[in-house]
Amino acid sequence: MGTTCTVARGEAGYPARLAELDRPPERIFLDGPWDHGGPMVAIVGARDATGDGIDLAHDIAASLTSLGVAVISGLARGIDAAAHRGALAAGGRTGAILGTPLSRVYPAEHRELQRDVAGSLGLLSELDATDSATRSTFASRNRLLAALADAVVVVQGRAGSGALLTVAAARALG
Repeated sequence: MGTTCTVARGEAGYPARLAELDRPPERIFLDGPWDHGGPMVAIVGARDATGDGIDLAHDIAASLTSLGVAVISGLARGIDAAAHRGALAAGGRTGAILGTPLSRVYPAEHRELQRDVAGSLGLLSELDATDSATRSTFASRNRLLAALADAVVVVQGRAGSGALLTVAAARALG
């Protein structure tokens, strides 16, 4: 996609907030600048969101980025994609924490969106190109979202959903 690099824990460029996790990634893979010095808000929610939920996520992201806040999410269908699109439409910064290696586009219809997010704040993954994406890698990325965010906003989420896993991780981090 863009400028990719690998950053090991303890090296310059490794986010301090990730180092505070109980089990921080030994290394992360980045595509994009990841140079936002201001606040970051995670917007997460249902993949099968309603039209109202999509509109709300889009509008919240646009409003936040107009205030200089970067929006982060997981690039999933539904609320995540709407949040990324809202930030981009407002000319703001958005980044995605992936449950796949950087080289994989998932879902496939998000190829252009993933490229646009990489050119904004960027993409981050703890999976290298040879790793396989599994249900657990998507759940694991939620803890990274929570660690990097100053706040987590849930727009539509079912009990036991990844969005609520992100909230639980954020609460555990205080």
